[in-house]
Amino acid sequence: MTALPTTNPYTKDNPLAAKLLENRVLNKDGSSKDVRHLVVDIAGSGLTYTVGDSLGVFASNRPQAVEEIIELLGATGNEPVNLPRLTAPVSLREALTSKLSLASPTKKILETLAAKTTDEKEKAQLAELLAPGAEELRETFLGQREFIDLLEEFPGAKLTPQEFVDHMRRLMPRLYSIASSPTMFPGQVHLTVAPVRYESNDRRRYGVCSTFLADRVTRRKTLIPVFVAESHFGLPEDKSKDIIMVGPGTGIAPFRAFVQERIATGATGRNWLFFGDQHEATDYLYGKEWKTWLAEGKMARVDLAFSRDQPKKVYVQDRMRESAAELWAWIKGGAHFYVCGDAHRMAKDVDAALQQAIVEHGGMDAAAAADYVKQMKKDKRYQRDVY
Repeated sequence: MTALPTTNPYTKDNPLAAKLLENRVLNKDGSSKDVRHLVVDIAGSGLTYTVGDSLGVFASNRPQAVEEIIELLGATGNEPVNLPRLTAPVSLREALTSKLSLASPTKKILETLAAKTTDEKEKAQLAELLAPGAEELRETFLGQREFIDLLEEFPGAKLTPQEFVDHMRRLMPRLYSIASSPTMFPGQVHLTVAPVRYESNDRRRYGVCSTFLADRVTRRKTLIPVFVAESHFGLPEDKSKDIIMVGPGTGIAPFRAFVQERIATGATGRNWLFFGDQHEATDYLYGKEWKTWLAEGKMARVDLAFSRDQPKKVYVQDRMRESAAELWAWIKGGAHFYVCGDAHRMAKDVDAALQQAIVEHGGMDAAAAADYVKQMKKDKRYQRDVY
């Protein structure tokens, strides 16, 4: 679908202060996962979107982390600091809360700590990390730490608030694939968000935006700065075209929007979904909706891959291989193919399974199948939203 020229009054530089209407856990009791269905209120704002677009969200950092950093700096939080792109100073607390990323320290701060510390053990450790040829050691060390860890581990280096913030990057908005159709849900944006929580270097870590939305936004009270990021990812203009969607886990989000839009606009093309997760009983995201649409004939097929429901793990690419002949028949007939989700492994495996189906059932060798897929991408019949 060709995106219309934007007339949105709200942008990345001028976001809408929106409210959260709903925060619901999609997984059932017993799941090891926590995926939320979030509904953002944009009614009456003039903010518009098309299915396939993403919602940009500006989060704030965890107050506990901010206060710990202020304490470790020996500061009050009221100290004025200057930041790039801002014409006036802001307080250290405001900078750490909403302007700066508390993660991803770089070599530069290690150099500053080495220059400032008065502790001999700290000097020796920092010298080892900064030594020529220590790139791998340094990368591993920094990869397990946030700025707060460095303040804890090198207390002999006393940094002023300004010296500290000079090493930090801007806190950037996070983009989430929109999981709703504006035709079916006018005035709302639905998101499918998995809060990120893990441990490293003996410290509990929290995804900035995912836990902001899941844990810290008070429904109907907290204002969330949001904007729409237009995407290349969209439905075919020809509503008679079939679509094949591969979206395990939270990659399901844009495809829920796609199918809602196809239903709402009376598209006649068939819809085929490949979805996967750990357990069908607890992790079938929006399962009731997919079952209803399948029963009503609004979905032609829903192929499921629940990896932990049998001794041998099964993934979406395995289901694609099992249905390779039908997959090729749809593709040959002009179907559009979409993938959303993990870029590192899943998207590559899905691409390989698609090419394998074309080789086996399209009568092509590997090189010709690769060329065919390249042409699908050029023709926008093969689109990916991967991260």
